[in-house]
Amino acid sequence: MELSIDRDARLSVPGQTTSVSASSPLLKQTHAGGFKKVCRIEEESTCPFPGLPAGVLEMKVKEGSKIRNLMGFAMARMQDEARDAGQTGLRQVVFTGSGRAVTKTITCAEIMKRKLGGLHQMTKLQYKGLREVWESQEGGDSEVTVHRTLPSISILLSKDPLDPLEPGYQPPENSFFSLVETGPEACKHLRWTWR
Repeated sequence: MELSIDRDARLSVPGQTTSVSASSPLLKQTHAGGFKKVCRIEEESTCPFPGLPAGVLEMKVKEGSKIRNLMGFAMARMQDEARDAGQTGLRQVVFTGSGRAVTKTITCAEIMKRKLGGLHQMTKLQYKGLREVWESQEGGDSEVTVHRTLPSISILLSKDPLDPLEPGYQPPENSFFSLVETGPEACKHLRWTWR
């Protein structure tokens, strides 16, 4: 038996196809009991940023990844440029994540932007295919295959300028420096008042 889930889930049995809702008892039985997940295969997607130089750090964020581990590694690699004389350090990093890891991917990019400052950002969204194979625990030969599409995000952070006309571009935030340059009149609303 093969099970295919889209916006309208389809149950495919040899010789017939039936539409079922995503809240169908059959789908809940697959996940709740009687079946165990045997295999999970994610489609590899191409890099949405054509023309990236070789050696760009690609951080693949997963649902169970620890942000401190990801950021510790990525920050050390991006800051190596100042330490290593004679060697060029990393100028760009790409954070990618899909499904439940999308929010964690965005968090990593925002932390790096805040800590390093002056980074140009390019964000691309796409969908990634996922196939899960479930096997009956009751000793039968029945096998269920679930096909899903997951949202995926890729965020390129660069010390070098990127094409500002490309969709998904965000310039570096220099709001603090622009306030300082305009003088104290622009910063009046930022002063603390003590009573």
